[in-house]
Amino acid sequence: MGGKQRSTSLEEVHRDVVACRACPRLVEHREHVARTRKREFRDWSYWGKPVPGFGDPAARLFVVGLAPAAHGANRTGRMFTGDSSGDWLYAALHRFGFASQAASTSRNDGLRLHDCYISASGRCAPPANKPTQEELDRCLPFLQREWRALSAVHVTLVLGHVAHRQWMRATGWWDRLPPASRPAFAHGVVHGMDDGRFLVTSYHPSRQNTNTGRLTRDMWHDVFRHAREIIDGLR
Repeated sequence: MGGKQRSTSLEEVHRDVVACRACPRLVEHREHVARTRKREFRDWSYWGKPVPGFGDPAARLFVVGLAPAAHGANRTGRMFTGDSSGDWLYAALHRFGFASQAASTSRNDGLRLHDCYISASGRCAPPANKPTQEELDRCLPFLQREWRALSAVHVTLVLGHVAHRQWMRATGWWDRLPPASRPAFAHGVVHGMDDGRFLVTSYHPSRQNTNTGRLTRDMWHDVFRHAREIIDGLR
């Protein structure tokens, strides 16, 4: 498996994520992309490894995406950094007080997250942006370990139905609840969980969604407004 079922620190999770070579197809793809590079990034030294989570260890907001983009996080080494999805995410995080700046371009750009931690269902860039379920299963223990380490989380924001399912499985809710009682995935819905925490579901800010108008800026900002209002209500 990609990770172990045990208590852990975020630093240990980071080390184990970066060292992982559990999925041959993903290892080959991420390293091939890193060697060949995209023309506009030919001067970059690509990260080309699994991408660890990023953010505030005391975060009350936990954001879970799908997987690194080939020329985004696989290039920069930071979740949602260097692609259009990241442009949407970090601009919104900054707008609602979770990020120190509105753009994330590299691991050394000075950006800091406040009260927020970003992770993903898969840690390697997959071919065609589509990890297999078996590959996601190998990554699941990393998400489980992060969840246990992030003890202050009060709101989880999942980006897309895959992140929704994997978070439900990582936290135990998938097995704990009968299928009819599981929180359904739909954009902009806030689910109150039985442990007093909240799950917010959103479309992923992929170009497939943003370029077609399936996800608009107003819809996107409403999701973060919900998260901000819940967290502010804790004070």
